[in-house]
Amino acid sequence: MREEAVEAALGKLGLDAKAKLLGGQDMWSLPALPEIGLRSLVMSDGPVGVRGVRWSADDPSIALPSPTALAATWDPELARRAGRLLAQEARRKHVHVLLAPTVNLHRSPLGGRHFECYSEDPYLTGEIGSGCVNGVQDGGVGTTVKHFVANDAETDRFTVDNIITSRPLRELYLAPFEAIVKNAHPWGIMAAYNQVNGVTMTEHRYLQNEVLRGEWGFDGYIVSDWMAARSTTGDIEGGLDVAMPGPATVYGDALAGAVRAGQVDEAVVDDAVRNVLRLAARVGILEGAPPVVTELPEEIDGQALAREVARRAFVLVRNENRVLPIDPSRTRKLALIGAAARDARVLGGGSATVFPERVVAPLDGLAAALPDATLTYAVGADPSDELSPADKGFALQAVCRDAGGAVIGSRSLPGGQVQWIGDDLPDGVTYGTLHSVEVKGTFTPRESGEHAFGTRGLGAFTLTVAGEVLYDGVQAMSDASDPFEAFFGAPAERGRVRLTAGEPVEVSLVHPVGATDDAPLPAVMFSFLHGAPQRDADELIAEAVVAARDADTAVVVVATTERVESEGFDRTDLSLPGRQDDLVRAVAAANPNTVVIVNSGSPVEMPWREDVAAVLLSWFPGQEGGAALADVLLGVAEPGGRLPTTWPVALADVPVSEVVPTDGELHYREGLFVGYRAWDKGGVAPAYAFGHGLGYTTWEYESLEVTPATAKVRVRNTGSRAGREVVQVYLAPPADSVERPVRWLAGFGSVEAGAGEWAEAEIALPARAFEIWDERSDSWSFVPGAYEVRTGRSIADTRLVATLDLQG
Repeated sequence: MREEAVEAALGKLGLDAKAKLLGGQDMWSLPALPEIGLRSLVMSDGPVGVRGVRWSADDPSIALPSPTALAATWDPELARRAGRLLAQEARRKHVHVLLAPTVNLHRSPLGGRHFECYSEDPYLTGEIGSGCVNGVQDGGVGTTVKHFVANDAETDRFTVDNIITSRPLRELYLAPFEAIVKNAHPWGIMAAYNQVNGVTMTEHRYLQNEVLRGEWGFDGYIVSDWMAARSTTGDIEGGLDVAMPGPATVYGDALAGAVRAGQVDEAVVDDAVRNVLRLAARVGILEGAPPVVTELPEEIDGQALAREVARRAFVLVRNENRVLPIDPSRTRKLALIGAAARDARVLGGGSATVFPERVVAPLDGLAAALPDATLTYAVGADPSDELSPADKGFALQAVCRDAGGAVIGSRSLPGGQVQWIGDDLPDGVTYGTLHSVEVKGTFTPRESGEHAFGTRGLGAFTLTVAGEVLYDGVQAMSDASDPFEAFFGAPAERGRVRLTAGEPVEVSLVHPVGATDDAPLPAVMFSFLHGAPQRDADELIAEAVVAARDADTAVVVVATTERVESEGFDRTDLSLPGRQDDLVRAVAAANPNTVVIVNSGSPVEMPWREDVAAVLLSWFPGQEGGAALADVLLGVAEPGGRLPTTWPVALADVPVSEVVPTDGELHYREGLFVGYRAWDKGGVAPAYAFGHGLGYTTWEYESLEVTPATAKVRVRNTGSRAGREVVQVYLAPPADSVERPVRWLAGFGSVEAGAGEWAEAEIALPARAFEIWDERSDSWSFVPGAYEVRTGRSIADTRLVATLDLQG
């Protein structure tokens, strides 16, 4: 019935209406077509939460942990529950399609958007991604799996040509997309900015039409990444259904004109419209077509699930002398150290940004969980050495005025950043009437001293703090190589004011808005920046040492910043910013019970890792991260995570680190050998291997039974408390007849057992695990021979081995 309704609607449309439907009408939606009973289709960013169509905190969003964290749970069913929560949030915000999940691979730890992807392994990525897609679509909301394909770094991502031979393209980079299409039937795919082997992805007829639609049977819609569609005929003939955002796109009038000029067959347009109408039918906005979901899942407590995912994602990579969990009954004094302990970074920068109603930092979580203990706090070291958008202590709103100075609209701000794109303007405001925006409000300092203030953006600014004009001038466009920095401007300090803690002052930043007539997408984007008083770095470390020396346990939180990990640029190193390494070394020397929490979305170097008692990776842990951290540190819950990607000792050891193109091309010269596959080939031991993670109990692997389709593993909890074990299965041919990695992940499963109890995991071994892409025949080929089936706690911790002898 749904397909009949789609065909009936398509038959009623003329060429102009069809072409119009394929281009965005604004930043986030497609036009309604009342003549066929089609409502406007609304999309939203959403890997960690659903922001909706406005850059505003007026309608807060649940902020889940980063995708790296979700993958660290190794639990597709938990990913499905997270997806159902995202669907619930989407429905609340009247969003029909989520622009998520991101299933590009961790090809290099330098990838700036590493935190937004799941893993270096295509099988784990496909399983977690399938769980997420199933969950979102369980709730009647569409998904858009992205970025198809090989958008594995940010440098020159709009133009880079990624050169990849067919075998690694199939076995690694396409594999998660293929698995998700077959296992979860997503309703959408997003085409990436980049080229693959000389063809822009939005125009890639072979990958989009022949592989995605033809071989895999994908029947959803393909949408461009924002501003990625560049050719009317190239895109429509290459399989791109929707060009976003609007209203100016390569479709619409241009597409209708191309059909009339005989450059495009109208049947090709019909195919694209059919895909869009099918999506509309599935989400329930096409009259006469029943939605896929008519009975919604049970409502989910968003805060509770965010807390559960966070603690299940934390990876305990070191725990000497079982310093964790901390026994509250024996802990008189706990020292909490680090700027990120007070102001945790809970999500990555870029399009993944959402604005939660609350954020529980480590200091908040531990203070609530330890009411009877003495909890001391010291900054120790600040990871940021530059100004950032106004946040803690600021109460701000954006006031819009016309050319005569009259107020025409206003909106509260989640911080000092204004980012209004397309029609995302305060109610009553249009680009035609908007002349200036004033960010104004109050600032109540947490610390006395000299506070720095500044701006980021292009154009004229007048900055006033406590009645003093700190800056009145114009910021010109820079020649920065990074397009984001060139467009948004670099952060610039404009002046300093000495303020007293607890005493509020008035602040104002006025920015005249320039003409947007020539812009492909009108926007107002600038930031009011702030920097807390800078104290001597050695003095801060010394204070932390005093606090640590006087405590039973010292907990140090180290972190990256938004200028280190974000969409729009890649990393240049894996070092923690600022003096954080020095801080950890000093605290560890003062207290043998030093626990380090690493608040980053992707790997960092930890040169002190063997000098501290415990290291816990918290990723970007979402809005409830501090509460989850207290649960884990105090033993209310065990850290459930296992590494979804290899953590190196140092960048110099990383086998694949090239992310910068040469003459516009980035050659994936490593072929099949990325992640643990490359580490095995190079013979260099990482700091922590793929799959590694410690719990609060111990496990014995008692038996392994294998068939060509399954591995049955029996494990026993030999510790003193209940726990959960992630049972991992790898294949390793002892003598291979083709070039393949030494070993690769073939399956995994999780079990729970009480102290002394046993449990059994039955893990499917997919047929694809025994196949390679044969470049001569352009097809999948089974490789016969002997396979060692290895099961254990990580790729480097094998507990049992069995052998399969498979013949073709």
